[in-house]
Amino acid sequence: MWRSRMARQPPEPVVACAPWLDAEIHIVRPRLVACLGSVAAKAILGQSFPVTTQRGRFISVREYEVLATVHPSAVLRAPDRAAACSAFLAHLNTARSMFPTNAPTACT
Repeated sequence: MWRSRMARQPPEPVVACAPWLDAEIHIVRPRLVACLGSVAAKAILGQSFPVTTQRGRFISVREYEVLATVHPSAVLRAPDRAAACSAFLAHLNTARSMFPTNAPTACT
């Protein structure tokens, strides 16, 4: 039986690997976790996280910030690839704003 993407449960590897991910985050203690794509974002922020409306924003989670954006492959599939790339780079630049280095500003 077909189910919409929204009704699906997290993929088995996400559920199986969650304890390792949590342990790694606990050990590394990152300032920022960047989630590239819906699966990654929902693994960190929960299945109800609306990636399409919340992407590119900092979200405080425990002792770190999370920034979710589209998966890079979504840029390649986008009808307007230049606009999708610009939005993706803007999200990455938002993530980089936490760190004192230069960031890319254009797609080539």
